[in-house]
Amino acid sequence: MKDFNEQNFKEQFKLNLERKYVKSFEDADRFEKYSALSETIMDLITKNWTETNKQNKDKRNAYYFSAEFLIGRSLGNNLLNLGILDEVKSILKDLDIDFDEIEDEEDDAALGNGGLGRLAACFMESGATEGLNLHGYGVRYSQGIFKQRFENGFQKEYGDAWTERGDFWSLRKESESQIVNFRNFSVKAVPYDVPIVGYENGVVNTLRLWQSEPIENGGFDFEDFNDFRYDKSLSEKNRAEDITRVLYPNDNIRAGKLLRLQQQYFFVSASIQELIQKYKKAHPEDTDFKNFDKYHVFQLNDTHPVIAIPEIIRILLDEENMSWDDAFGVASKVFAFTNHTVLQEALEKWNLDLIHEVSPRAVDIIKEIDRRLMETLKNEGYTIEEMEPYRIVRDDYVEMAFLATYLSTSINGVAEIHSQILKDQTLNQWYKLYPEKFNNKTNGVTPRRWLQYANPELTSYVDELLGNEEWKHDLTKLVELEKFKDDEEVLNKFNEIKHEKKVQLAKYIKKYEGIEIDPNSIFDIQIKRLHEYKRQLLNALNILHMYYELKENPDLDIYPRTFIFGAKAAPGYFRAKGIIKFINEISQMINNDPEVNKKLKVVFVQNYRVSYAEKLFPAADISEQISTAGKEASGTGNMKFMMNATVTLGTLDGANVEIFREAGLDNNYLFGLKEEEIREIESTYDPVKIYEENENVKRVVDALLKEEKISDNGTNHFLDIYNSLVDSKDNDRADVYYLLADFDSYVEAQAKVDADFRNRKEWAKKCLINMANSGMFSSDRTIRQYAEEIWHI
Repeated sequence: MKDFNEQNFKEQFKLNLERKYVKSFEDADRFEKYSALSETIMDLITKNWTETNKQNKDKRNAYYFSAEFLIGRSLGNNLLNLGILDEVKSILKDLDIDFDEIEDEEDDAALGNGGLGRLAACFMESGATEGLNLHGYGVRYSQGIFKQRFENGFQKEYGDAWTERGDFWSLRKESESQIVNFRNFSVKAVPYDVPIVGYENGVVNTLRLWQSEPIENGGFDFEDFNDFRYDKSLSEKNRAEDITRVLYPNDNIRAGKLLRLQQQYFFVSASIQELIQKYKKAHPEDTDFKNFDKYHVFQLNDTHPVIAIPEIIRILLDEENMSWDDAFGVASKVFAFTNHTVLQEALEKWNLDLIHEVSPRAVDIIKEIDRRLMETLKNEGYTIEEMEPYRIVRDDYVEMAFLATYLSTSINGVAEIHSQILKDQTLNQWYKLYPEKFNNKTNGVTPRRWLQYANPELTSYVDELLGNEEWKHDLTKLVELEKFKDDEEVLNKFNEIKHEKKVQLAKYIKKYEGIEIDPNSIFDIQIKRLHEYKRQLLNALNILHMYYELKENPDLDIYPRTFIFGAKAAPGYFRAKGIIKFINEISQMINNDPEVNKKLKVVFVQNYRVSYAEKLFPAADISEQISTAGKEASGTGNMKFMMNATVTLGTLDGANVEIFREAGLDNNYLFGLKEEEIREIESTYDPVKIYEENENVKRVVDALLKEEKISDNGTNHFLDIYNSLVDSKDNDRADVYYLLADFDSYVEAQAKVDADFRNRKEWAKKCLINMANSGMFSSDRTIRQYAEEIWHI
């Protein structure tokens, strides 16, 4: 950072602390020092932030609409991108402050859950690093999704009050608040702006998060309170704040579905109102919004923000008095849509009654869009039967993905195989209608957080090997590492660094999970959202298989293995929560068995989050990417592992396909059915036959009900999992994610890992080649493609 003066920074740091807490620096506690440090860094950011906003004002800007932005902690990442991380660490050392300890005072911003939210955060950071006018719009959840704890092996959810002690990385912009009107009530949307700092380039973009608040008097009714109706006196406040309280509220019942839809409408309505107001102020001559699309493009990150489409039409029709054709014309030029799934249950469909309760006008507009689309198709010669697959409104439900596909200028998947499945299956009829709209944008991850910050030891060594830091600005230059693939000294150093990261992780796990793990064992890590298609259960069944093999033959030659899981299950997802309990029961059984626990250990880390992930990714020997082929859109964890010199054990699914291609199958471990093979056997697949004929499969599946050392405490979780695998009487079809079909192939791949890991030089070579070819998976590359091919910014 230009003009950074360490002495001035140190003095300002002390002044900020004394002014804020009215005490001497020496008397301040660790949190107070963190708070003052954050404020001092924000002071450094402000000038560039103001300048960036000024430069972007009259340009075409892209706005990323997303229900999640999983940004994690900001302290270290901002210092790294400002280019002063080492300097500030040195200042703190002079002041006898441990950087790691002060960083632990920062709570992760609880603004997301899984890959979709982390991708959004990576995109924002890469947009700033690439100098693009890209800004985010989302929701400022006060409690996040939840804080996860394990109690008797079960997941328990608690509020994640991440702003309870203050939010030091955002600015409240009260004067730019918007009013959002629902059918029966209105709320105030208050913006909080988070700076997104580009890497060593002076660019600071904005992530604007909306918080829902009551419009008047803080939602407090003094008369009710004075008449002893205390709960009622705060009812308006609570109703408003509930909208932005929890990410993805449990929607098992109607009230939860309504709240989730209110959240979505709330943030897109506030965002579009603001952008229209700013446009009118900047371009008062353009009363019919003919040039609106020249300055705005909205990227819809999955279906959650799709209600923005009828909302912009509503505003243009009802508040700007435009004709339908003109309003529709504007809407049809400004949206682009990213689809993140092929799972039908994840393609949002909202009941018209629910939409009516949120915004009656949106119902009218959506119905009219559907009617006009049918009219257009009819005029083009389509029969009623041919028109049916295009219905946006069907059986009183709105197909949000169809609405987005129809109105957007671009529809993209997030990995090559995923984009192809969208064209061939999920959105096939739309691809036939608008082939030119469809494209692929393979995901990426930011190397600043996931390599430079998470793994400074490896980063420093790469600097030394390559003799420059150009790779930090162009990750494809890592390919130059391949010239060291047979250099024994380099390969030994790669192994040393990996071991150092494993030692660090082992200490962290001992501190927070109370479990001792051996850094000399293979660290086999699966960390991602808990969903059946991601097949944490397959991993667990193989662990059981290894356990039974060891029990039968304690002298079996197995290289010591530590299996590490990290995942949250949605609060209402019964089976996913059962899988967590099952893995924790296996963990207890194995870790407490002296006959096997020198060779096997199982750890399920609690409250998996970005700051935990920063310690897990660099320490992995094996990256578990074992989803059912054709189900994972892309994955981004697979890229973070690869970037940290880790081999992939996975199916030909999502971005694994491209990882295997870039680094080579010889340097990774492929197993399982391919997506086209699954389609071939789908109608005849019989998991019960596999269960009855394969002794190993039968033994591990039966453990769900018959293993005396594991129990679901009478909750029927394990019976439910058992039935999902082999009892088709209670299911439309058993084993819909083909765990039993892939079991033997997975066991064989794991056995090959065991054999190969023993040759440390060859293993390090695989790791080096993976890292060297990870350049394609930088989100800098992805965001440039969005900017050039979709947004035109």
